Amino acid sequence: MAKQNVAEQFVDILARAGVKRMYGVVGDSLNPVVDAIRRNPSIDWIHVRHEETAAFAAGAEAQVTGSLAACAGSCGPGNLHLINGLYDAHRSMAPVLALASHIPSSEIGLGYFQETHPELLFQECSHYNEMISHPEQMPRLLQTAIQHAIGRGGVSVVTMPGDVASKPAPEKSIEHALVTERPSVRPGDDEIDKLCRMVDEAKRVTLFCGSGTAGAHAEVMEFAEKIKSPVGHALRGKEWIQYDNPYDVGMSGLLGYGAAYEATHECDLLILLGTDFPYNAFLPDDVKIVQVDVRPEHLGRRSKLDLAVWGDVRETLRCLTPRVKPKSDRKFLDRMLKKHANALEGVVKAYTRKVEKHVPIHPEYVASVLDDMADEDAVFTVDTGMNNVWAARYLTPNGKRRVIGSFSHGSMANALPQAIGAQFTDLDRQVVAMAGDGGFSMLMGDFLTLVQYDLPVKVVLFNNSSLGMVELEMLVAGLPSYGTTNANTDYAAIARASGAYGVRVEKPKQLQSALKDAFKHKGPALVDVVTDPNALSIPPKISAEMVTGFALSASKIVLDGGVGRMLQMARSNLRNVPRP
Repeated sequence: MAKQNVAEQFVDILARAGVKRMYGVVGDSLNPVVDAIRRNPSIDWIHVRHEETAAFAAGAEAQVTGSLAACAGSCGPGNLHLINGLYDAHRSMAPVLALASHIPSSEIGLGYFQETHPELLFQECSHYNEMISHPEQMPRLLQTAIQHAIGRGGVSVVTMPGDVASKPAPEKSIEHALVTERPSVRPGDDEIDKLCRMVDEAKRVTLFCGSGTAGAHAEVMEFAEKIKSPVGHALRGKEWIQYDNPYDVGMSGLLGYGAAYEATHECDLLILLGTDFPYNAFLPDDVKIVQVDVRPEHLGRRSKLDLAVWGDVRETLRCLTPRVKPKSDRKFLDRMLKKHANALEGVVKAYTRKVEKHVPIHPEYVASVLDDMADEDAVFTVDTGMNNVWAARYLTPNGKRRVIGSFSHGSMANALPQAIGAQFTDLDRQVVAMAGDGGFSMLMGDFLTLVQYDLPVKVVLFNNSSLGMVELEMLVAGLPSYGTTNANTDYAAIARASGAYGVRVEKPKQLQSALKDAFKHKGPALVDVVTDPNALSIPPKISAEMVTGFALSASKIVLDGGVGRMLQMARSNLRNVPRP
């Protein structure tokens, strides 16, 4: 048997860790690794058009499968392009191994062509970030990187010069069993006892859930039933907790809806379950707060806590629920459920009915029809911005669907590349990218990746020719929108020119048949829906500062001669103002 080089050993270890494919763009310093993949039947090389796409795709694959995924970039500019997608994967706790290939080891520190310092550049978006400078470091360094990514949930970066990758691997290298999944974490008995006393003493308890409730749906429902608690959620908790939930009071935060805000502020005890909800302005400061999280560094960094519980949600509730006293008073729960129902009627269902004559098309209507027509186990990838709003309010989770986005990092252009990673995990599963024209056009080159691999991703493009969320931010700040307009582009024509299925929808009556035909198409498809640019969303709780901002921006628009635009936006946004 021929002696392995370091690159071949590197690829073999990744395969043993369960990696099925590596996303990236080939380049000189990366060539030994790509060639090793070519000769390894267990791993495929996925050629994307931009390394940012590679990192987003790997992160999405890791979120869908729960297993380690991988991406790579060549030296200097190549691996620099990974950084945005790696930030997103890291903040989403997606286990990703990134290979940053490097300039020749003898030239490091001498200003060589394309020289950067990856071991410094990726420090903030990784749990582990080290360079292989000698073959003897393999395989221990790579194994350590893998265990950091899987064990802590997030990114590990391995930097390797191209000349090191080509060197012979050490003959007596140490290989050991690899970590492939994370353990459950049970809180201490003292914390469970304290939490039990706090629940028993409180008259009104609200649960607010995040992505840490994944796998704990039954336990949350049992606990909520026993203590008669409303259950709200953050955006990342939607897919795990909203379905089959008779205690659901909606979502809080900038994109929120329903009665979650009221439920978290009018309770005696707020229990944060597996959420690192970033918007402390939406959290109360005059009620008792308990936070349960598997990551101790998350405890208390958003609000002052009366009790911090280190443990995963499922194990915590399995310990807690049998110990708490059952509550019989449903007054608080029923009042919040009624508020939620009224809010849904007034906001979430607005402008999804009797819209046949409205042109441009209401984006709410598009999201509602998409929700009805998509498969029961569809994977939705959602662009940051107004698409987050429509997904949060109109997509219906059921325990089988997945909703993935850049919900913690907030990057533009994530939907298309994440759809690539999601689709590679299962070519028979429906994957739908809810893209905005701003995000889609940013990484549009990787639509060609769909075509090249014949990936059956369906891109539903909410094309309002603007950066809608940025316009809203400007309005709230009292500024007229500026620099937010995109050219009116026929993206369906671009899709067809690329060799994919493409259809443009300009009237509501065309929408259902267009989606039906796209979903039936076996390959990649793009449905370019021209949507209303004036459809912006108002947060569930409006502050005096926000009202002032809207008034200032409206007056500036009028002074600039944009009276028609101001009236259009006012009419459009009135439908999204929550009822008191």
